[in-house]
Formats: sequence, structure tokens, C-alpha cells
Amino acid sequence: MTETTTPTRLVDEFLAWHFDRNPGTAALLGSLAHDHTLGDFDAASFAAHEREAGRWLDRFAALETADHAESIDRDLVLAMLRGVRARATWPAWRRDPALYLSAVLYPLHAAFLNRLRPEPELVASVITRLAQVPGVFAAAKDNLDPELASPLIVRRAAAQARTGRSFVTRTLVAEVADPDLRARLAAAAEPAAEAFDDLAAFLDAFAGTARGDWRMGEALYSTLLREQEVLGYGAAELHERGKAAYAELEADIRAVAGQDDWHAAMVALQDDHPPTPEAMRAEYEAETLRARAFLVEHGLVTLAEGEECRVVPSPAFQRPVLGVASYMAPPPLTSARVGHFFVPFPPDDFTAEQTTQRLRTNARSQLATIAVHEAYPGHHWHLSWLAAQDRPVRKVFRTPYFAEGWALYSERLLREHGYFATGPGDAAAARGRELAHVEAWLFRAARMVVDTALHCGDMTVEQAREFMTTKSSLTPGTAVAEIDRYCAWPTQAPSYLTGALEILSIREEFTGSPREFHDTIAGSGALPLGLARRAALGR
Repeated sequence: MTETTTPTRLVDEFLAWHFDRNPGTAALLGSLAHDHTLGDFDAASFAAHEREAGRWLDRFAALETADHAESIDRDLVLAMLRGVRARATWPAWRRDPALYLSAVLYPLHAAFLNRLRPEPELVASVITRLAQVPGVFAAAKDNLDPELASPLIVRRAAAQARTGRSFVTRTLVAEVADPDLRARLAAAAEPAAEAFDDLAAFLDAFAGTARGDWRMGEALYSTLLREQEVLGYGAAELHERGKAAYAELEADIRAVAGQDDWHAAMVALQDDHPPTPEAMRAEYEAETLRARAFLVEHGLVTLAEGEECRVVPSPAFQRPVLGVASYMAPPPLTSARVGHFFVPFPPDDFTAEQTTQRLRTNARSQLATIAVHEAYPGHHWHLSWLAAQDRPVRKVFRTPYFAEGWALYSERLLREHGYFATGPGDAAAARGRELAHVEAWLFRAARMVVDTALHCGDMTVEQAREFMTTKSSLTPGTAVAEIDRYCAWPTQAPSYLTGALEILSIREEFTGSPREFHDTIAGSGALPLGLARRAALGR
């Protein structure tokens, strides 16, 4: 049966439903109507969401439109809903405590990061949500199933839960200027802090009884690639593409290194690293400004009006679970265009040796390619530019297969224009930047191989860690955090190189200038790659 509602109205109705069901996500996107609640997390709510998503899937599947942009919007929603349907067989709400932690931590962190309300209103909204934290964590304890939850995933979340008390009682409170408001927030934070402590203790014990497997399995992995990412192939082919890409990139890195043992060359480069986390942040900031100036000089993209990328320490709650740089976009449903490049500071409980390992993984030779990836013309340029466009549904639903693919493509783009050959230092420093750039691509090929092998049961965690420390330049400490991330987030790690290669392929068919290509494809969203091709090429 054909859907009779107009495409625009159906999308608007769907987004309203999606925001009501996911108020934390809506608040992160900039919806002030949803910044007073964390949402419902009981089992009945998750079941209702899956049923209602199925009905929306039927409605969008029946929607007909001859308009090119509307058809891409429809197919984006269909891809997302097919992903929801597939993931219902692998319920994260019964497997992964991080779902509940993220639902609390990120909206509260973004509230003060983006400051979309005056301080009194902002504090009031945060206090309202802090009062809901014990209920969210009570639902987590009720919902988590020891038969499904993996000890590895539970321990990973427990480490994050232990950062909660400091986050709500110190980090949030320190953001408030007014003394009376600060005191009110501090009082409201204590029950939430106790809930974090209680959840951490629960998870420590729960890890001892959890018997589940973190491996997703080839069938579901392949379904997500085909139906959600619109790739046209499954896990086995993705694995083989990763192996082929790795072999090609390994030849490239040997040529740049001037020796077969490129790994030794990279390890030697890591000896030259910033001396402290704050020095690392300052050097990333300088490199970010250099990359932006390079874009302007070469006219490679159009900058969004009012955009700004702030280079700041990673949130304390993120540090135990993410050992690399990351980025948070400006809320796209608002006029804000300020994004945040998070520099991977070590957790407070790291030893001096662990801190040095993290600094080595952010060596001076690597700063340039990472800053390009996270900032210009990578994530920050892309998402600030996308926020200025006028297709709401494409601002809401984004896939890492484009977003991360674009950021990695950005590194190749700037290599093509000579960026890594310029900059501070002598010719040896320039060769180091070039080598680090190629290694960054090689690292993403290694991720393709490892993630598919892990989740299809062909590689153990220990083998994966060994692979990433010998086949890329990860230090052992960073490799631990990386592999745990792959176990917890199946299909995400291969998105970088998969997307970059597809974007290069689309560029070959595009007939306009480089700037027109970049503005067009990045402004079309962070679409599943099959839809990105249609959007860029107009067919």
C-alpha cells in the first residue's frame, strides 16, 4: 500500500517521534524541547521502540517520490530503520552497560560545552536530568542479562562508571560561574554521584557472573553492512578488501620510510613527542590552525560562516575507554558552529609509563595527520558545513562509513596538495609527517582486517592486540583500549578506510572542481556510501 503523506511531512513526523524516543540524542543535536529528560530505559520502552520503528519502516518503504533529494532522505531513513531491525537481534540494552552511561554522560557534558541556554536555565535543566540518573542506572541493572553480556564489555563500562562521581561533582560544578547556582548544582550532583558509585560496584560484581560473547557473528555483521550501510557486500568481502588495502599500503609505507622495517622507523619517530598532555594539546592547536590556513590558501572547501574548532582535553569520562583523539560537532539543529577537538588525555590513574605511551602515540610526526582528520578539512569542517545545510534528516542520521571515511579522505587530499611536506622543522620532520600519514591509512586497513576477524570468530583479543602493535604503530597500552573498543562497537572500525576509498571512487566520476566536489558531497550529509554516490553525482 502506497504511503499518502507527503515526503516532507512524513520525515517531520518521524523526526518528532525519534526525538521523543531519544531525548538525549535530540538534546545533543540542539533540541531545547528535549534537554530536560534523559528518557525511558525500562524493558517495555525498548520493546515499544522496536515495534514502532517497524511501523515506520513499513511507512517509508511505501513512500513514493520522484524528487531526487526526497528519495535520498527516504532511503536514509530506511537504511537506519533496517539497522534498528537487524540490531534488535543483538540487543545492546541487554548486553552493554555503556549504553546507559553514554545516555547520561554525553548530554550532560554537551549541555555546558554548547551552552544553548542562559546559565540559570542551563543549570535548571542539568539538575532535572541529574535527578533521573539513579533511575537510568536502576534500569541498567534490571535489563542487563548475564547470559548475553560479555565480561570484557562489562569491565570496560565499569572503568567508565568510576569516572562518574568526579564528572558530576567536580567537572560539571566547575562550569558554573554563579556561586548560588554552583551550590545548587553541587547538591543535586551528590545523589547522581552515589548512583555512579553504585553502578560501578554492581558492574564489578556483574563482570564475574557475565557469560555472554562480545562477538557479533558474520551473519548480523554482513546484514548491517548491506542494509544499514548500503555497501552491497558483507563481512567476508570487507575482510578481503582490508587485506588487499593493507598489502598496497605496506608497499607505500616502505617506500616512504626508505626501508623494509617501517615499523622501526615509526617507533623511532615516537621518541619525539610532546612532554606533557597539556603540551600535546597546545601542539595540536597549532597544527589545527595551520591546517585551516592551508585550506583557505588552496581554496579546497567553503568554510561555514562562524565556524570555530576548539582544541581541548578529552572529557575525563572518555579517557578510560578511548585512547585516541575524537571530535564533537556543533549542535546542527541550532545556529552554533563551534566544534570541539578532544585531545586524548590519559586517565587520572595512569602510571607515568602509561602516560608516556599515550604521548608516544601522539608523537610530533603524527600530529599533522590527526589534526587534519579531526579538524580541517576532516570532522570539524565537514560537520560545521553540514550543519549549515537544509536537509534536517541528514543532520540527524549520520553513518561513520561516510563521516570517518571523509575524515580519512581529507588526509589523502592534503597529502596530494603537499601539506605534509610543509610545516615546522627540517626535511627530516617533513618525511616524518609523510610517513605518519601513510601509517595512519595503514592503521585503518589493519582495523578492517582485525574488526571483521574478531567478530567473525577468526581472531582472539590477544591476537588482535599483537596484530595492531606489529602491523601498525600503536603502543601496547593504546592497543588495549583500541581492541576493547572494537569488541564493544562492531562494524565501526572498518568504516574509515572503506569510506575513504569509496569517496575517492566517487571523485573520479565527478565533473566539477575539487572545491565543488567537496562542498557537494560533504554538504549532502554523512550518508550511507551508496546514497552518498547518488547525492554527489545526481543520479
